[in-house]
Parts: sequence; structure tokens; C-alpha cells
Amino acid sequence: MATANTVPAPRTAPSRASLAVLRSEARLFLREPGSLFWILAFPTVLMTILGLIPSFREHDEALGGRRVIDLYVPVAVLLAMIMAGLQAMPPVLTGYRERGILRRMSTTPVRPSALLGAQIALHGAAALGSTLLVMAVGRIAFGVRLPGEPFGYLLGLLLAVACVLALGALVCAVSRTTKIAAAIGSVVFFTMMFTAGVWVPVQAMPDALRRIVEVTPFGAASQVLDRAATGAWPSWACLGVVALWTASAAVAAVRTFRWE
Repeated sequence: MATANTVPAPRTAPSRASLAVLRSEARLFLREPGSLFWILAFPTVLMTILGLIPSFREHDEALGGRRVIDLYVPVAVLLAMIMAGLQAMPPVLTGYRERGILRRMSTTPVRPSALLGAQIALHGAAALGSTLLVMAVGRIAFGVRLPGEPFGYLLGLLLAVACVLALGALVCAVSRTTKIAAAIGSVVFFTMMFTAGVWVPVQAMPDALRRIVEVTPFGAASQVLDRAATGAWPSWACLGVVALWTASAAVAAVRTFRWE
């Protein structure tokens, strides 16, 4: 009986330690008003500004009878994810590694992976929270319809979040310092903003450019969310593109990531 009572201890201790790391990282995350603004507030603010433009609230036959603001809700959703995964997360993780925090943690019962997992969970949750805010404001303020195909929309959201977090982890993996992480992250960030349709919605791009953009992770994700928003099941080809980018970035990040 004594032996049976002592077996669970080694199994439950790491779980309690991981939860403690998650709580600690959550407190630190909530103390960063800059990150919270850019992830949670900025996408909604941008969408609101665009929605206040009268012409963006008018139905356009060239867009299939939809309004520009209808197209920008999925774009704002993707913008929140890009902010979280490519701008906010890489400098934090690279800073931990640069300061030797991950190396010191490797000598304790708490594995460095607990810290990595906590950061991924927090930034992913923040991106999904921003998604709810964008959709709520879009619906209440500008009458944007909720997704007609909710399951397809949810699948697209989860794939897009996983993709951006994998890309962020890859940026961290190949960056030795926070300055390098910021530089690489900025290049990837602006590229992904364009392909997600922040400046020009993917649906309004010329055909040749749209076909090119659709093979990028957020160009494909934009098409997935837009199609699900109209009530149709997302294209399997676009879902496959996002899934392939996610898997490729995750494998590359795991193989190149170093704790020190």
C-alpha cells in the first residue's frame, strides 16, 4: 500500500509545476500593455476605423453584393493572430533563451518546455480572444453576419492559430538574439499582413496575384474564413495549404530549436 501511494507523486508534480509556470507567465503577460493592445485591441480598432468609411459599408456588385467591411472582419481576425505569433511571442522566448533562463530551468524539475508551452498557450488564447472581440464589434456596430458555416470557420481559426504559433516558434528557433528575432519577425510579419489582405482583401486582388497569395498560409486562411463566413464549406485545397504550412513550420521549429 505504501508503494502504491507513492507512485502518483512523480507524475503529478510536473503537472503542478507546469500550472505554476502558466500562472506566473500569465501574470507577466497581463503586465504588458503593449502586447495586449496590439493583439486584443488593435485589430478591432482598425476594423472600426475602416467600418466608419461610408463607401466600405455599401454593397458592391464586384464583391458579389457584399461590403468591404464584410471582407475585413476575417482579415482583422488574422491580423490578431499575426500580431500574437510573429510580433509578440518570438522576442519573449528568444529573450528567455538569451538570458539563460531556459538553460537554468533545464537543471530543475520544471522542464523548459513548460515555459515554451505556457507562452504558446497564452498567445494563442489572446489571439482567439481578439477574434471574439472583432466578430462581436463587427456584428453589433456594422451588421456583419456571423459565419454561415460555423464548423468550417472554427476549423479555419484553429488551423490559422496553430500555423502562426508554429511560424513564431520557428522564428524564435533560428534567432540567436532578441534583435535578430525582431528583425526576422518584422519581415515575416509584414509579408503575412499583405497575404492576409490587410491592405487589399484577397478577394479583391487580381486573379494572378490571388492565386499566388493563396499558396501562402494566411492567404489560404483568409480564403478559408471568407468562404465559411458566406455559409459554404471552406476549400479543402486552402485548408490543406494551411495544414501543410503548419506541419512544416512545426517540424522545422522542433528540429532547430535550442534551449541555449
